[in-house]
Amino acid sequence: MDIALPCEGGRSTRYALVGQPVQPEIGARFSRIAYAAAHVVADPHEMTDPWSRPVVDWDRTMAFRHHLWRLGFRIAEAMDTSQRGMGFDWANAKELIRRSIAEARTVPGADLASGAGTDHLAPASARTLHDVIAAYEEQFAFIEGQGGKAIMMASRALAELAKGPDDYASVYGRILSQASGKVILHWLGDMFDPALKGYWGSTDFETALDTVVAIIERHANKVEGIKISLLDAGKEVALRNRLPDGVVMFTGDDFNYPELIAGDGNRHSHALLGIFDAIAPVANAALARLAAGDQAGYDALIEPTVPLSRKIFEAPTEYYKAGIVFMAWLNGHQDHFTMVGGMQSARGIRHYAEIFRLADQAGLLADPELAISRMNSLCAVAGV
Repeated sequence: MDIALPCEGGRSTRYALVGQPVQPEIGARFSRIAYAAAHVVADPHEMTDPWSRPVVDWDRTMAFRHHLWRLGFRIAEAMDTSQRGMGFDWANAKELIRRSIAEARTVPGADLASGAGTDHLAPASARTLHDVIAAYEEQFAFIEGQGGKAIMMASRALAELAKGPDDYASVYGRILSQASGKVILHWLGDMFDPALKGYWGSTDFETALDTVVAIIERHANKVEGIKISLLDAGKEVALRNRLPDGVVMFTGDDFNYPELIAGDGNRHSHALLGIFDAIAPVANAALARLAAGDQAGYDALIEPTVPLSRKIFEAPTEYYKAGIVFMAWLNGHQDHFTMVGGMQSARGIRHYAEIFRLADQAGLLADPELAISRMNSLCAVAGV
C-alpha cells in the first residue's frame, strides 16, 4: 500500500507503508503507574460558534476513555490535552469530569484523576492571591464532590500575580492542606503555555526546583506525586532525586519518556503523558514487556514512537493537541477531524503528512486502509 504525501515546494511523493500494526496485550499488568491524558471529541454537526461555544460529542468522548481503560491506562481527565485554556472552558470541563467519574464506576479497575485549575478566572480579573485560592477551591470542591482525585494544574492567574516563591508556597500550602485526599501536582513549562513563564517565582530552574521541593516536603502527606513537563530529562531526574519517600515522579516529558520510565537502576518515573493518548496500543505492549523484565522488548516497541511524539510536540508545542486528535481520527476513534476552537488548523498539511509516516513506522496505524483513505481526504482539502 502506498499514498501520495506532500513534501517541500508544493510537490508530492509516493510513500509506501512499511509498518505492521502492533497488537496490545489486553489484561496486561504494568510495573509503572500510567496515566494517559485524554482528549475530547468535538461535535462538528452542532457547533455553530466553535471558537467560543464548543460542543462535545459525549458518546465518542466516553468511548475513547473506555478504549484507554481497556488497554490498562489510568486517565488524566480535563487536562491541557482537552484544550483547557484553549477553547475548552470550565463549564465543559465540569461536565467532562462528572461524566468520566461516573463512567469509571462502571468499569472494573478503572481509575482517573481530574485537572483542577483556575482557568475560569481570567488572569486580568484576579486582583489578589485570595482570588486565585478561591478559584482553585471551587474546582477542587467540584472534583472532590464528585468523588474524584485532583491534579493541581498550573495557574496563569497565579503566574501573573505572584511576586516570588513565597506566594506560590502560600497558595499551594492552602490548597494542599485542605484537600480531602492526596493530590498530584503539575509543573507545566512555558513551551506548553507561554503564560506560565517564571512559574514557581523564578526563571532559574534551580531556584524553582528548590521552591517545588520545599512545598512537597512541607505537605508530603498530601502529595501523591508530581508531573513535570519541561521536555528536559535532566531536569526531571534532578527533581526525581530530591522527592521525599512516598512521593512519586510522573514524567510529562513527551520527548524522553522511554528512558525516564525505564529508569536508571535506582529510580524511575511513572507516567502522565499526553502522547499516551495517541500511542496507547504500543505503549500498552511496551509497558507489559517492561513489567515482565524484558527491557529489550520494551525498547524495541517504545523507541519507534519517540520520533512521532517529537513531531506531534514540536514548537509551538501548545498546538500538540492537533496531532493527538489527528491520530484518533486516522485510527477510527472519531469520524471527523474537527477540534474545539477549530484547532486542527494550527498545523499544516506537511506536519500531518509526517505524523502519518511516523505513525506507520511505529506500528500505530491500526487499519492502514482506513488511515490511507482519511489521509487522502485531508490532502484533497489541502489541495494536494
